[in-house]
Amino acid sequence: MLTVIGEGLVDVVQRSSGIEAHVGGSPLNVAVGLARLDHPVQFIGRFGRDAYGEAVAAHLKSSSVLVPQAPDALPTSVATALIDDDGAATYTFDLAWELPGLADRLPFTLQGTTLVHTGSIATMLAPGAAEVLAAVEHAHPSATISYDPNCRPSIITDVDYARVQAEKFVALADVVKASDEDLEWLYPGVGVLDSARRWLTLGGSAGPAMVVVTRGAAGPWGITAAGETEFAAPTVEVADTVGAGDSFMAALISGLVDRGLDGAQNRKELHEMPAETLRELLAHAAWAAAVTVSRPGANPPTRAELNHLELESLERAAAALAGDEPAGDEPMGADQ
Repeated sequence: MLTVIGEGLVDVVQRSSGIEAHVGGSPLNVAVGLARLDHPVQFIGRFGRDAYGEAVAAHLKSSSVLVPQAPDALPTSVATALIDDDGAATYTFDLAWELPGLADRLPFTLQGTTLVHTGSIATMLAPGAAEVLAAVEHAHPSATISYDPNCRPSIITDVDYARVQAEKFVALADVVKASDEDLEWLYPGVGVLDSARRWLTLGGSAGPAMVVVTRGAAGPWGITAAGETEFAAPTVEVADTVGAGDSFMAALISGLVDRGLDGAQNRKELHEMPAETLRELLAHAAWAAAVTVSRPGANPPTRAELNHLELESLERAAAALAGDEPAGDEPMGADQ
């Protein structure tokens, strides 16, 4: 069982063509992405007993995500996304984030969990952030931990506080993914890749086995103890970038699980991962993000869709090696 802890909310998307509402939230999107990639997953978050909360519950159920946390009396959180003519999204938020009583339920709720993922608003916004940190500390001795800060400066405006919070989770995580924008905001004036290299050292032997940076059209980059690698972003026609980073995160986790690297008992092997394996994971995740940016909203691929796309890519590469067509993929021009 995989467990995702974090916020679920409703994205109200404003485009020049009109307004639409979609279920979202970075951790919730990751949970749905993992389920669509055929992994058993549960989502620990909160939503209210209102119409938006009913939409959240229905969305999770439709993707076969388990929901052990019952709805509460607070309003369901809402994020308003303004999509510009290039498909890029900017957000404003109306949030309620807390998980009362979670600590008492953790021994039961996390029983059998081999990987816990968290990030974004859930790890920054009080009072829920402290409850999420306690859950990660509880899970660390038995489960792989993955983390994506997915920073929201419009919500958490104090960058010094955000930096401290992020580093608490990085030091406990085995797998860390951040965007170049996250790192530029958290560490102004410091090179993005230098910040990622430093993160790899946080927590010592109990800290990250890998740190991955998404760089939009430049494609993802990653580092392990064995070295650094990158993957060129695939070419797609961009509908919007909503949920692209979450699809990337889900596919990155999925690739690790498919290789049997989840669970604390595999932590040593994960830390010894060669750079070539990391590149394969980056490619897998980049193709998942490419699917998501090619269609509106946070709509991650199924395993069948992703496998088909990757097979086509391999066939094109083989044809290029045979001299039948040009090799390589051009950047997709989207933020992951």
